[in-house]
Amino acid sequence: MPPDTLEFEEPIAVLLKEVEALSMLPQTPERQQSIEGLYRRIESIRADLYARLTPWQRVLVARHPQRPTVLDYVDRLFTDFTEISGDRRFADDHAIVAGFARYKDEHVLVVGHHKGSGGDTKQKVYRNFGYAKPEGYRKALRALKLAEKFGRPVVAFIDTPAAYPGVESEERGISEAIAYNLREMAALDTPIVVVVHGEGGSGGALGIAIGDRILMHEFAIYSVIPPEGCAAILWRDSGRKVQAAEALKLTAPDLLGFGVIDEIVPEPTGGAHTNHELAAALLDGPLQRALSSVGALDSVTRLEARYQKFRAMGSVGIAES
Repeated sequence: MPPDTLEFEEPIAVLLKEVEALSMLPQTPERQQSIEGLYRRIESIRADLYARLTPWQRVLVARHPQRPTVLDYVDRLFTDFTEISGDRRFADDHAIVAGFARYKDEHVLVVGHHKGSGGDTKQKVYRNFGYAKPEGYRKALRALKLAEKFGRPVVAFIDTPAAYPGVESEERGISEAIAYNLREMAALDTPIVVVVHGEGGSGGALGIAIGDRILMHEFAIYSVIPPEGCAAILWRDSGRKVQAAEALKLTAPDLLGFGVIDEIVPEPTGGAHTNHELAAALLDGPLQRALSSVGALDSVTRLEARYQKFRAMGSVGIAES
């Protein structure tokens, strides 16, 4: 299969090989018509496949290496982006991006995880594959406090497998850094809109995901633990990841039903990785609506609603006997 084709897209991969073979031959009107016909079949098959994805297949799409990053959305939706570096304590963590920008003539703060772009291995290593360390969360909080000071709304982009689990991360207090962010973001006196656009993994995601509105892309995932880790803990067999993905209820429709997220952002046919421009355009409307609705609330009302929103998560009704 082509390198960027997912395992369940094999029917598409076969047709793409046919297109490639025809494209290498001398071009004639008949051959061009054949290629166009193959592309129409590819789009039809892709639409059918993506209309009935399983939870594990959604995990694969959310992890696709070509999926848009926070900076891809910044380039397409924001202007005058000025990045903030460092946590003023230890170092600059490149797995977290933070900076002020303009969104439709409004000054905002953008903060988000960055896994690295496409198939560029050096870029992924530079970004630590999106695994943020304590200094990343402290950098994010430094930027968030500046946003609060200057009255700037916050847009947080979530895409990480988890917080970095290495020894140095533990030595520098990863648990404390995330916990501190949770407390401070819950009381941050400025509008916060969260966009889960890729992989929302564990506390690593939640460390910058406390907000007034939670938007989630159609094929993104959001979970307390990755399916592989869940399977290893529950069944001592990471190979049961498909079963774990089903049990975790990590898809956007599941989480909308549970009240964990507020709105599902549609993606291009075949996922956001197939068309970054269209993916950004589809996010634009929901993001603008969310910022406008949250920004219209007074401070006391907004903070109380944020508090109640997260307090209600996970509550289970008890049936009367």
